[in-house]
Amino acid sequence: MSQHRETKAIRIQTPKTGEKEHATPLFLTSSFTYNSAEEMAAAFADDSLDVNIYSRFSNPTVDEFIAKIAALEEAEDGIATGTGMAAIFSTFMTFLSKGDHIISASAVFGSTHTILTKYLPKWGIESSYFNMSQPESITALIRPNTKMLYLETPSNPGLDIIDIEETAKLCKKHNILFVVDNCFATPAVQQPIRFGADLVLHSATKFIDGQGRVLGGVVVGRKELINPLYLFVRNTGPSLSPFNAWILSKSLETLFIRMDKHADNALKLAKSLDNHPKVSKVKYPFLETHPQYVIAKKQMNNGGGIVTFEVKGGVDAGRKFLNALQMISVTNNLGDSRSIASHPASTTHSKLTEAERNEVGITPGLIRISVGLEHPEDILNDILQALEKC
Repeated sequence: MSQHRETKAIRIQTPKTGEKEHATPLFLTSSFTYNSAEEMAAAFADDSLDVNIYSRFSNPTVDEFIAKIAALEEAEDGIATGTGMAAIFSTFMTFLSKGDHIISASAVFGSTHTILTKYLPKWGIESSYFNMSQPESITALIRPNTKMLYLETPSNPGLDIIDIEETAKLCKKHNILFVVDNCFATPAVQQPIRFGADLVLHSATKFIDGQGRVLGGVVVGRKELINPLYLFVRNTGPSLSPFNAWILSKSLETLFIRMDKHADNALKLAKSLDNHPKVSKVKYPFLETHPQYVIAKKQMNNGGGIVTFEVKGGVDAGRKFLNALQMISVTNNLGDSRSIASHPASTTHSKLTEAERNEVGITPGLIRISVGLEHPEDILNDILQALEKC
């Protein structure tokens, strides 16, 4: 019987044990036993066997989480990692080799920028950046050794949007692996594979968890791509713990209703701040003033849970705003049930030069709000009283 994705997020579950539990159990074990020496030898001899050997390789709780994300993204298979950055780094290391070239959007998370500019060059891997607002510039960056195109959409923290379908066509034409970080949207809001992406990855730490409790990452795509990625993670060890996987799998049961509420609150906030005298610019994918509003409406079910705005007065005003907040949390995380405010120029993207920050729209007074699940009036009132003190 065919099921909707909202149902799959709840009903995909590891097979029941002899206890006939209703909620999925937590398999906290480092290894698994065998009925015979021959069975153990066969398990190690054939990687294709569907058998648990060691929790660094596979674990029933982790497998359940992977199965859910794969189903929600409409992917064939997946692999889970200890963090979102582990998912990104593992993807780069699996599919890029010495002499290869990767094209990346310039608007990426600060740690991703560090990998691209500091660590990949150590292994002879070159990278080039393109501006998300100028996707036509990608073609000129393609080289014979270009193996991957990587981007976030919406981007962190600038909320830039790119047409996934058109970008996928370009990558297919040039035989380039197309990898999309779908962390800001989640599969409840956007499914890049439907529009042609080869691999989709997430920092599950964010909206997928939804309550700021655990770290996790996941990559999904075609089986032929996941298999080498699985072998990399199996052998190098950035595996997701069963406990974190159990938390994340349970969190997926409420993902769709949470993302609807996050987006509803976020749109109300964006509209309320759009003409505020102390705010020079508000950016939200489903706000009609967003430069890629039409594209966002095409490929997203809603605008997601992140709103950014520029406080007039630069860095000093931005810090005064954060210090004046009374309810909203001041932290560098996002995707929580609690609203969170951050100042990217002095935190998550502080390692970038001023020119690099300006290139991706991270201006001195930019504030990123991860809009939570509180009553929208309470969120807005806290922001309004803080703006009055800037």
